[in-house]
Amino acid sequence: MTVTANNIDLIGSVFMPPEYSHTVYGEAFFRLVLSVRRLSGTEDRIPVTVSGRLLGDIPAGGGDRLRVRGQIRSYNKRTETGSRLVITVFAKEFEAFEDGGDVNEAELTGFICKPPVYRTTPFSREIADVLLAVNRRTGRSDYLPVIAWGRNARFLAEAPVGTELSVLGRLQSREYKKRFEDGTEQTRTAYEVSAGAVEVMTPGR
Repeated sequence: MTVTANNIDLIGSVFMPPEYSHTVYGEAFFRLVLSVRRLSGTEDRIPVTVSGRLLGDIPAGGGDRLRVRGQIRSYNKRTETGSRLVITVFAKEFEAFEDGGDVNEAELTGFICKPPVYRTTPFSREIADVLLAVNRRTGRSDYLPVIAWGRNARFLAEAPVGTELSVLGRLQSREYKKRFEDGTEQTRTAYEVSAGAVEVMTPGR
């Protein structure tokens, strides 16, 4: 299996301080939420998973500034209403960061694993939704939603499953309403990589 690129660099402020998440092979992991502002002022709230070893005594309370480098990971979470895809940033480097503005830079290389969904908004903005399978060295894959706009959306609209794609962009969050069969609604947060640049590495297989 081809190992593909998966890198993200975040600088932002702690929105939700670390809380214990789980333990793997005796190592405790914690979850926090990092607020990263776009140039427009919109705030993305990004979940970060960090080991206790990296967290150490680094200040990570509300409002503290951090830099996180790592990978975007996905897993399926089973709920009473079914299974849903959960996205988190897995921290490989974690440090306090005082100077400079917010940063949100993601680099992915993976394979399109579902036919892209192309659509236009009521304001005639073109969008393409792509699900990218990004392989790890362990043999597992992360399934990461990518959203492309305008010219990139048109470019990807007809891309076949199996196409190897390189994406540069940012990990963003957005809230949406999930409606259930009984008529109830629940506010959820979706995470996706907004593509600033895309490049086909190999033709579809």
